[in-house]
Amino acid sequence: MADRPRNPTIIDVARAAGVSKSVVSRVVSGRGSVGEETRQRVVLAAQELGYVVNASARAMVAHRTYTVGAFVRDAATAFYGHLLTAMQERAASHGYRVVTATGSGRFEVSDEYRALETLAMLRVEALIVCSGLLPSERILPFAARLPTVVAGRPETHPSITSVYCDEEEGGTALADHLLGLGHRGIAVVTVPLRSSVTMGPRSAAMVRRLRERGARVLEIEGPTREAAGAWVTEVLRHDGITAVMAPSDRHAISLLEQLQLRGVDVPGDLSVTGYDGIGDMTTSLIGLTHWRQPIDLIGTRAVDAVVQLLDGEQPPQHHQALPGALVVGRTTAPPRP
Repeated sequence: MADRPRNPTIIDVARAAGVSKSVVSRVVSGRGSVGEETRQRVVLAAQELGYVVNASARAMVAHRTYTVGAFVRDAATAFYGHLLTAMQERAASHGYRVVTATGSGRFEVSDEYRALETLAMLRVEALIVCSGLLPSERILPFAARLPTVVAGRPETHPSITSVYCDEEEGGTALADHLLGLGHRGIAVVTVPLRSSVTMGPRSAAMVRRLRERGARVLEIEGPTREAAGAWVTEVLRHDGITAVMAPSDRHAISLLEQLQLRGVDVPGDLSVTGYDGIGDMTTSLIGLTHWRQPIDLIGTRAVDAVVQLLDGEQPPQHHQALPGALVVGRTTAPPRP
């Protein structure tokens, strides 16, 4: 029986590229400084030899796991699902793997804390926390032990690195859009900060901007989507309300469904705005006006930041508030005379 062909090693790549083993290691891991010409030579040699990184062997030699633990509040939702995918792809490009723990969206703070404890026990080298519920003080114990980045929510604690979409900018821009169309009586589905540190600030920014510019504001407390019928009832009880601002696209869709059931024309009778602009919610079949978050960039920057922390470096920005974009669909229009 013939011997199986030997898999090429890092030494074979180094010999073929005419460099040292340590240079190949830096190129493969993406860690450390290597000139572009040298890097290209190593990459070409690795491709020609069919060399594949043995992550397990690398970890044993370095006494490292090369894993990043990521907790996402609810991977079944478009926001967290897309964020997780972006983080996994970026981590792979850095030579890391992502170990994930996720809730159902109905986890309590204590459940999310236990999920982080579980990730830490798996010997991950760093943590990325993606939750609009878990307060800063419950994340700090982990940040004291492991490089930790909070992604996808406004987190400004001085001891926690974060990457997120600028919620103040988004809420303000959506309010300005409706005011620019001529709306002066506007309902806002608000969310308490204790319930969500993402939807809370954005809905507060909507209310603040509307009042700054002299609009009449009807505040309706959310965020349970199952209450959309009650929200519509409340809106229709008040004369002069010509638009409703939802704290997320999912809440906006629930509003649209309830308005359709009651024969309310959108945007003829009532304009509706959402927030997030991710996944299926961006389809032209709905045509939702919303604020689009740069979800791929948030995931990429979060992983870059955690890798920099692992390298003993500080990210260029401790708190990165990334800009989003207003997407105007067919759910908003000037109010009827």
